[in-house]
Amino acid sequence: MAAAGLGLQVRQFSTSVVRPVAKLIKPPIQVYGVEGRYATALFSAASKQKSLDKVEQELGRVASLIKDPKLSSIVMNPHVKRSLKQKTFSDALSKAKLSAITVNLINVLAENGRLTLTPDVITAFGKMMSAHRGEVTCTVTTAQPLDEANLADLKVALNGFLAKGETIKLETKTDSSILGGMIVSIGDKYVDMSTKSKIQKLTKLIKET
Repeated sequence: MAAAGLGLQVRQFSTSVVRPVAKLIKPPIQVYGVEGRYATALFSAASKQKSLDKVEQELGRVASLIKDPKLSSIVMNPHVKRSLKQKTFSDALSKAKLSAITVNLINVLAENGRLTLTPDVITAFGKMMSAHRGEVTCTVTTAQPLDEANLADLKVALNGFLAKGETIKLETKTDSSILGGMIVSIGDKYVDMSTKSKIQKLTKLIKET
């Protein structure tokens, strides 16, 4: 019942700013969860109005608004009344002069008591836009930051995983606990070449012999 209700809510959102009602335009990738459903509806609505890039930029501004301590203390507080949350957020959005699609998303989230999901919806929409542009997200974790030379070599190696028309969207992280080597996550592929992993494999092998 809850799932059916949510489905109705996101369909209403998708079509509320576009008339006549048209078929849902699916994003290039599927993001699961409640946030994925809202982001999918937003992607469809923005696609129909040819405003995907504009909405993405506006969501970046919304994300900045949410980080404001004064606003987040109200909007993200589960003990604050829904009506107050909606009014507070609406006032902030009015000052930001955002498009109807973006404002409508926030209003629907507010009406459904899901404003706390706003950051997750923005993240989900960002993933869809990356896929829309042919970007393949890659996360590389190393024990120490990579220097420019190693980073350049890494990018060349990662490009070998890409299909025609795709580009790398690289994110680097450091985690001293892996000791050395690197962990690479690209698309649906995951490769653990860390020193920690090698030690664990060696320890397991020794115990089994």
